[in-house]
Amino acid sequence: MIRLTISVAAALLLAACSSDTGNMSSSGTGQNGPGGPGGYNAAGLSTGHYPPGSQEDLAQTAGDRIYFDTDQSTITGQARDTLERQVQWLQQNARIGVWVAGNCDERGTEEYNLALGQRRANADRDYLASRGIDPRRVQTISYGKDRPVDPNSTPDAWGHNRNAITSVR
Repeated sequence: MIRLTISVAAALLLAACSSDTGNMSSSGTGQNGPGGPGGYNAAGLSTGHYPPGSQEDLAQTAGDRIYFDTDQSTITGQARDTLERQVQWLQQNARIGVWVAGNCDERGTEEYNLALGQRRANADRDYLASRGIDPRRVQTISYGKDRPVDPNSTPDAWGHNRNAITSVR
């Protein structure tokens, strides 16, 4: 009976040691660490399968876009939360530069929307700079209403299209 118990215990230990953690889902802890792909561990190192400093890493760990109210370029509270995560990401990836593209919904003239998109991109850049990110690492551009995320003509679509998108350059 004792030999059987020891044999079963040994088999269980061997099975546990040989399990494949590399195929765990993003909600597991396998190679992705707590929080799944794209996260950072306590040492500030990327735990995901996205290359550190990549666009995918930025999008998953910090978020790559903020949203604005109609005809506004003021940073909202929710946008501030995303920008704070971007600040941390940029501090951890000190050699990476980014583009910030300001966008608008389809309403308004081309000239108005290009100017508003530039104010949005500049507001994003200025916030990052106010938190210690060198503004030379952040280039801005406005696409006005030329690059909608959602092509529909609805209030929801307009809300999605009033944004500033940060991209790794």
